[in-house]
Amino acid sequence: MNITDHGHTQDPPEASQLGQATRMLSLATVGFLINFWAWALIGPLGPTFGKELHLTSLQQSLLVALPVVVGSLGRIPVGALTDRFGARVMFPAVSALTIFPVLFVGLGGNSYVRLLIGGFFLGIGGTAFAVGVPLVNSWFPPARRGLAIGIFGAGTGGTAVSAFTTIRLADAYGRSAPFILVAILLGIFTVVAALLLRTPAGRPAPGGSFLARTLAAVRMPATVQLSMLYAVGFGGFVAFSVYLPTSLRNEYGLTVGDAAARTAGFVVLAVAARPFGGWLSDRVGPIPVLGVSFTTAALFALLTAGGFSLMPLATIGYLGLAAMLGAASGACFALVAKVVPAAQVGSVTGVVGAAGGLGGFVPPLVMGALYGSFGNYRIGLLLLAVVALGAAALTWWPVKRMAQAF
Repeated sequence: MNITDHGHTQDPPEASQLGQATRMLSLATVGFLINFWAWALIGPLGPTFGKELHLTSLQQSLLVALPVVVGSLGRIPVGALTDRFGARVMFPAVSALTIFPVLFVGLGGNSYVRLLIGGFFLGIGGTAFAVGVPLVNSWFPPARRGLAIGIFGAGTGGTAVSAFTTIRLADAYGRSAPFILVAILLGIFTVVAALLLRTPAGRPAPGGSFLARTLAAVRMPATVQLSMLYAVGFGGFVAFSVYLPTSLRNEYGLTVGDAAARTAGFVVLAVAARPFGGWLSDRVGPIPVLGVSFTTAALFALLTAGGFSLMPLATIGYLGLAAMLGAASGACFALVAKVVPAAQVGSVTGVVGAAGGLGGFVPPLVMGALYGSFGNYRIGLLLLAVVALGAAALTWWPVKRMAQAF
């Protein structure tokens, strides 16, 4: 701490920069959480909509998965636009646009077509991820980026908030209550972000068109490999967060509230593990964290499949999967921060984030189809084990060689 000529203390530049970076991280994390909360509003009500509208298992799966795929693909243009215009413009824009589908779903009459339309546009909230990662990456030095991006990624806890509150608010105050609350919070954050968000001086601005930047990001070997890993890590998390309420209801006959609460526990653990995965990656490197996380996830998937009829074993298996998938997600973007040039982080984040979301879109559809054919989810869990082992092999060989080049 320095002393000025007038006797006042003055923070050193490094402390001032870190303080501002921490404020930006906090603001981005809160905004990401609120947008993710909006993105996940339909999932907890999926069983209720299925019963009221007499939906098949596949129709119900499509309803809860549609916001995921739209939010995932939307990250590609949003990430590129964030590289171009910065998070100060894009974060308020994404948050404001998400208000409209939230109110459309919450205040309108229930029909399957209306819910599909609303779910499609709810996907806008899921694109906030591609805004926040380049913002956080630009504020923190390389040695701290793993932890910082992991903390930002904890905003995925918006799905846990949705799981904990949506059913309770709907039962206590009416079906529209959770949607109105989220719309208000999105409006507040839009104003706060527009006033307070900043990008650091000297942020590199990319050249070329949106299409050129996106194609350049897709052509990078790192983008392809990281997309595959994130599709398994984050995709697995998203798939469970949106489909686990339905799975628990179908397999164990739980009430809607109990299934939602157990799903929230899964999400909370995965969210808590994500910053830990980033922090550990700063210390031992992302490759070991990714390899161990995917291998262990495969073992937990096998445990869950083998003891599916026993709730205690299934609980251990699901919680273990939550921890490993969360840690892998944090480590994946710690690796992005190490191998991607700063001016391309938004574009690469958009592509990798899209892959993660799409990884969450397919499993609910597969699980719904398998349950409709076999009456249980065991085969789906065995497939998850195989995919997780494949991700571990990809990490230890091609991805490790790619990372060593940087």
